[in-house]
Amino acid sequence: MKHITLCADDFALHPAVDAAVLELAALGRLSATSCMTTAPGWRDAARALPAVRGQLDLGLHFNLTEGHGVGPDTAITRILSQAYTARLSAAALRDAWRRQLDAFEDALGMPPVYVDGHQHVHQLPGVRKAMLAELEARYGAAAARQIWIRSTAPAGALRWQAKSATIALLGGWRLSHQLQRQHWATNRGFAGVYGFDAPTEAAYGGLMAQWLAECQDGSLLMCHPAQTPMPDDAIGQQRPVEWAYLRSPAFGALLAAQGCRIGKLAPGKPA
Repeated sequence: MKHITLCADDFALHPAVDAAVLELAALGRLSATSCMTTAPGWRDAARALPAVRGQLDLGLHFNLTEGHGVGPDTAITRILSQAYTARLSAAALRDAWRRQLDAFEDALGMPPVYVDGHQHVHQLPGVRKAMLAELEARYGAAAARQIWIRSTAPAGALRWQAKSATIALLGGWRLSHQLQRQHWATNRGFAGVYGFDAPTEAAYGGLMAQWLAECQDGSLLMCHPAQTPMPDDAIGQQRPVEWAYLRSPAFGALLAAQGCRIGKLAPGKPA
């Protein structure tokens, strides 16, 4: 069996996301969820999480681009430009990591099991340096390295798909190599990247079959489910399609056919 971590991003972004995550956790169809602690509803949403800690790893979904008061310049294109021209303030980034980790710990009484970024901002120049520095300062070098950090280095042949390759080139490969050199815990391959353009459960299931085939033991597969459409969200129409497929018998049959088991990601050295 291949053990795959299936992670739902954006917990606390919207009640429809939270409801989908909790349901899928109860069904055994998720093993992690990434929490957006900048969201206005974070503390209310977090009250449901202690009940699913046995099923889910709980991580911090670091945010610079969704708004929620994190700064005036939140478009991902501008953040990318600023990151690659060294115009992101190091002090402001450390403060953002500190505040979002504080909010996670204040609500849940524990550090995150793992860390990633909304729109993968955690892997950008400057942002990744602030992330590793804050984790070490907060938890100590040894303990920090047991908090796994999302690598977006694609699993298997997914590296040849355009969007997966682009995300990896925008800091994913660089962060993955740094994590390996410095012995940080991370996943072994990444999947779930697409254009949010699979209009039916069958179409999304076809993508899932490709992703699972390329994953190895210890890979991470992301998803973005919600029980209802979210009109003001860029991927709000796609989220219910993902939710419907992930809870379906068809997904259970696919997991069995491909010899995959959904489970938590045990900390370890990158491959």
